[in-house]
Amino acid sequence: MDNGIKDKVVAITGASSGIGQATALLLAGSGAKLVLGARRQERLEKLVGQIGEAGGEAIYRLTDVSQRTDLAALVELALERWGRLDVLVSNAGIGPISPLDELRVEDWEAMIDINFKGFLYGIAAALPVFRRQGFGHFVNVISTAGLKVVPLQSVYAATKNAVRTVAEGLRQEAGDKLRVTSVSPGFVNTEFADSMTNETVKAQIIEQRDRMALPPDAIARAIAFAISQPADVDVNEIVIRPTAQG
Repeated sequence: MDNGIKDKVVAITGASSGIGQATALLLAGSGAKLVLGARRQERLEKLVGQIGEAGGEAIYRLTDVSQRTDLAALVELALERWGRLDVLVSNAGIGPISPLDELRVEDWEAMIDINFKGFLYGIAAALPVFRRQGFGHFVNVISTAGLKVVPLQSVYAATKNAVRTVAEGLRQEAGDKLRVTSVSPGFVNTEFADSMTNETVKAQIIEQRDRMALPPDAIARAIAFAISQPADVDVNEIVIRPTAQG
């Protein structure tokens, strides 16, 4: 029985841990062919090996989404190996949040480069391919931070809201052949705090994460749900939070 995922070629950024890794494992188990991108080669190699040992198909390329050429190469790898790309999951992101008064401008720039420009570079790489094919699906991992702006997260939320805005414009321009899905997770048990340069804020986020965060699998299931729908069904927005998150 067709599960809507089997044999689809899916590229995932930020695939070496957290939501990206969980999504890769879930989709591979459902028969997808995966093209994995991230900056940590050892983790990518281990993940590809794990998928292969379980009978799945996956390849990888070192990918820094702040570099447009890296996104182009990731998409090209899918075309070289399988001749098409069905889905691009734009998942890579960082969140070095802090009070604006601290003027951590380098952190701001990094969030813009990775969270927003990396998403745009994904569109630039995949959209022409999807148009030529006559099908394709953009899945964008955003954040509930863009839905509820709170102190310390101004710039982070701004990058996520920028993605949300462009994704909605993309959905409206996509026509009746392409699909666009935005998934906004709340607290998830990932390495999100690792990028934080303010140690006090980092400790606060880790405490909240350990207290109530969802496992990455919960977000992976939401992504798989959207991908598995028939071609004429476009799941546009999914918001998923821990029950305990306000």
